[in-house]
Amino acid sequence: MPEAVSTLVPLVGIALLFWLLIIRPASKRQKELGRMQSSLKTGDEVMLTSGIFGVLRDTDGDPDHVRVEIADGVTIKVVRGAIGSIAPAAQPNDQAGLASDEPEEN
Repeated sequence: MPEAVSTLVPLVGIALLFWLLIIRPASKRQKELGRMQSSLKTGDEVMLTSGIFGVLRDTDGDPDHVRVEIADGVTIKVVRGAIGSIAPAAQPNDQAGLASDEPEEN
């Protein structure tokens, strides 16, 4: 009997390590992504999982699909799950006033 227990201890340890390092973080990320996708509202700037940026325009009352404007007058209908992240709000560039169109003189 002690031989069977000593054989199972490493297997249980490996299974626990696998759960802690792989399964648990993945499920946390999945829950966080689900919360983000359910909190979307019209006007949010989003990035699709394909890398396309756009502005959320309409949910059509459909829980599975949304409309994203990717260019002026160009709106696409995508699955809500295709939204990978909400793009951070654009920060004004503090150095914009420092740039000049004139060439520097040396």
